[in-house]
Amino acid sequence: MYRYQILIEYVGTNFIGWQIQPKGKSVQKLVQNKISQLLKEKISLVGAGRLDRGVHALEQSAHFDCKKKIQNLSKFLNSINYFVNIKQVSIISVKKKNLKFHARFSAKQRIYKYIILNRLSRPSIDKERGWHIINKLDINLLKKGAKKLLGKKDFSTFRSSSCNAKSPIRTMKSIKIKSTKEKIEIQFKSQSFLQQQVRSMVGCLKYLAEKKWDLKKFDSALKSKKRALCAPPAPAEGLFLEKVIY
Repeated sequence: MYRYQILIEYVGTNFIGWQIQPKGKSVQKLVQNKISQLLKEKISLVGAGRLDRGVHALEQSAHFDCKKKIQNLSKFLNSINYFVNIKQVSIISVKKKNLKFHARFSAKQRIYKYIILNRLSRPSIDKERGWHIINKLDINLLKKGAKKLLGKKDFSTFRSSSCNAKSPIRTMKSIKIKSTKEKIEIQFKSQSFLQQQVRSMVGCLKYLAEKKWDLKKFDSALKSKKRALCAPPAPAEGLFLEKVIY
């Protein structure tokens, strides 16, 4: 048995998400089926994490096992991309790994990036690649709110009601905010995230930066551990899985 890791870039707009579901087109199902056809054996693709409908990936990580060794990895990469590129999916690398490697459980850190397009005009080139917000956001307030999210905390406020994680405790290693004239990028780094955690945190940061909330209310919502006190989550179209670190 041989194990391979692949890194996948994709636009999530036209998919129901990463994970295979009873109905709808998922990235996992598309890639899994094409690899199975190429290798002429049924394979099971395991991803580093579940991404919701509309969320994009710059570098989703996954692994699969197969009976025969892939002799030419470059040829395999070109062949699989021939079938998936049309769906706005790209396999950007394939590497042979030992059987102890696991795309999900071996991950040490995950990095997500959220993009906000803060301007009056609706975006055309970046349509469905960021959250368009007309109201001017206060970057200093955004940074002050982000600081309160750092460290080991109970993130129940930012947890989706359908989240299956055993514990709401997570450790936010870093949050970096980069701002240009019209674009704000917020990068979150943690070993793992709760379902809708990033989008929920961004939604609350937006309320703070719009001055709908003050820092006291933002902090109170975090410490309440009550989902009902969370601001509306940011839309999926602005969220990107940037990298999985092993």
